[in-house]
Amino acid sequence: MILNRSIRWRGLDFETLEHCHIIANGRDTRIRGTIIGPDFGLFYRLKLDENGHARTVRIERADGKSLELFADGAGGWSDDRAEPIPALRGCVDVDIWPTPLTNSLPIWRGDWADNKPLSFTMAWIDATDFSFKRSEQIYTRLDASHFRYQSASFEAVLEIEADGLVTNYPGLFTQI
Repeated sequence: MILNRSIRWRGLDFETLEHCHIIANGRDTRIRGTIIGPDFGLFYRLKLDENGHARTVRIERADGKSLELFADGAGGWSDDRAEPIPALRGCVDVDIWPTPLTNSLPIWRGDWADNKPLSFTMAWIDATDFSFKRSEQIYTRLDASHFRYQSASFEAVLEIEADGLVTNYPGLFTQI
């Protein structure tokens, strides 16, 4: 995938504004974004390898607190002190709340056929409090511009554009 563009979303339920820039050159993908919420501001940076697997995740809040995680691309994770994180073993993707950007990561990597679900094991990170956990998620391509997203008891149909970026996440985010 080759991509060099900026995108913005408005958070509907959580009242956020996000701006991010994506550079994908076939060797790796680098994503930088900023989210402003009702009582927080944060900056995030992601680096994906040539296979689209998360390798570096850095989140820094406006109050100076930060979280940096590293992945080996094969499901092993460690913190900024090189300490392993067993709870994230097996996760090759990352899902950061509150951004719809990370819903694109499995969409970009999947070998899609309509109505054939694919399962992904995600390192789910809440950027507002830096908690993280393993999250099993299922994506199903409904057609070229719609994916069903399922995680635990949550389900939504995401509308995407040609670059695989979310344009409408019902009730949560809309592209602006």
